[in-house]
Amino acid sequence: MKQRITELYHQHKGRYGYRRVTAALKYLGIHHNHKLIAKLMRQMKLSAKIRRQKYRSYKGQQGKIAKNHLKRQFYSGHPHKRWLTDITEFKVGDNKLYLSPILDCYNNEIVSYTLSRRPTYDLVSKMLDDALAKTKACRDKALMLHSDQGWHYQLRQFGQVLKQHGIKQSMSRKGNCLDNALMEGFFGTLKCETIYIEKPQTIEDLEQQIHEYIHYYNNERIQMKLKGLSPVQYRTQSLG
Repeated sequence: MKQRITELYHQHKGRYGYRRVTAALKYLGIHHNHKLIAKLMRQMKLSAKIRRQKYRSYKGQQGKIAKNHLKRQFYSGHPHKRWLTDITEFKVGDNKLYLSPILDCYNNEIVSYTLSRRPTYDLVSKMLDDALAKTKACRDKALMLHSDQGWHYQLRQFGQVLKQHGIKQSMSRKGNCLDNALMEGFFGTLKCETIYIEKPQTIEDLEQQIHEYIHYYNNERIQMKLKGLSPVQYRTQSLG
């Protein structure tokens, strides 16, 4: 049993704690109580750790600030009905990299994302354009996009694109990260499971790791809230 646990732990590059290891074993037909798995992992000193950093894009009022329509109601019973977005910053030496994703509250799937060396408006606009193109045939008519009050989201052109596609804009209250907690949680997990584990030496290495991780996160990484399935598996099974 210890060998199988170790294999799963290293297969997922140390990203799985005892709960996900238990679920992964169950998926393989091996049923054991999570307390036993936790005990064995402690004996082998195998654990998953999470650390967080936060990029602040708020620069005061630059345009229109939308109301907080989401009100921490992160549950969504249908795909593409509630989207979350934000920007996070990575550092490798003196270099920085910015990630801007859209997360679907239905299954925590990353719908689209962009990477850039600078946090320009293009970082956000391209992300939104990609998400709109990918979901043109399946977006909910009552789709809402929630963000913080970062300057990108206050710009008139950003609001106009949302309005053109019938998307309601929602923003967190100033300085209240819990209003976008699900997105913050994704950033914490991503950073823990990329730079804190793989320790990239260059920005190019980091970019490649993020591309690989988001594909892994969407298609392979199981989530307990999704019945032990990955986001794509959950969406496929629920709509199949």
